[in-house]
Amino acid sequence: MKTNEMILAIETSCDETAAAVIKGGTEILSNVVATQMEIHEQFGGVVPEIASRHHIEQITLVIEQALNEADVSMDEVDAFAVTEGPGLVGALLIGVNAAKTLAFAHNKPLIGVHHIAGHIYANRLEKEFQFPLLSLVVSGGHTELIYMKEHGHYEVIGETRDDAAGEAYDKVAKALKLPYPGGPVIDQLAQEGEDVYNFPRAWLEKDSYDFSFSGLKTSVINKLNQLNQKGESYRTEDLAASFQNSVIDVLVQKTYQAAKDLEVKQLIVAGGVSANKGLREAINQKFQDEDIELMIPPLYLCTDNAAMIGAAASIEYHNGQFKDSKLNANPGLMLG
Repeated sequence: MKTNEMILAIETSCDETAAAVIKGGTEILSNVVATQMEIHEQFGGVVPEIASRHHIEQITLVIEQALNEADVSMDEVDAFAVTEGPGLVGALLIGVNAAKTLAFAHNKPLIGVHHIAGHIYANRLEKEFQFPLLSLVVSGGHTELIYMKEHGHYEVIGETRDDAAGEAYDKVAKALKLPYPGGPVIDQLAQEGEDVYNFPRAWLEKDSYDFSFSGLKTSVINKLNQLNQKGESYRTEDLAASFQNSVIDVLVQKTYQAAKDLEVKQLIVAGGVSANKGLREAINQKFQDEDIELMIPPLYLCTDNAAMIGAAASIEYHNGQFKDSKLNANPGLMLG
């Protein structure tokens, strides 16, 4: 296998149509993202059918743009990679079929990538991994602690038992009548508020690395209803700060405990919620005096993109883990 392979990667798991060219698994030659955020904002969330339709309209354009920006021809591409799952099945199918077509037409290897593996490997585009490491993955659909003893090895040691952290953010934001997506708005408001409501923290049983945010979400909504029914005034900033502090407290404390218990060399934070200012500040402060290297990707690599898919695909490329024409979208794909 080539050491500086060129991988054309495609990501269409939700509402971002993305393509990128990655060299050697660590160098971004191009990273094109066509977002649908404004389209779905009017519906208060992603509409799967609309997302799929826009992927169809954009997929060829973003691939061509990625190649042009990288100044790479199809003949120079060594493999094609695509998000296989999890995600919205209709959205995934657009990317999978595009990658399968390109791999067949150019007689090049095809690589299927797990979306969460992509988020983890976004960090490798900034700095090389040191094993063993722990990854905190926080997004709209996932909240997981993943232990890695080597490249391509994923052991889920903790996960959410109900709502993912990002999902809780969006539901609370909707209750507060905030615009979509709610996570960044709550994060911004929280910087201006105070934790006056002291919402509950779900620690679960002793020694568990699992998470639970459904009860917290319900507590926030119940408090909001009580305040409205009694006609009491409140600051949305304070509700946002109280909610966010509860989420971050649990995320940071459980991650810290797992990192110490497993004696990891690195802690990686990944996923869309890793862009959260409050989380970034809290986890930086918690680990600043620890002999554990903390890695948080730059903001442009936190949200869905194809560069991260190309980075993860590089490991599969060197391990010879290729897919054939039977590759299909897998919305419930398990990591590892």
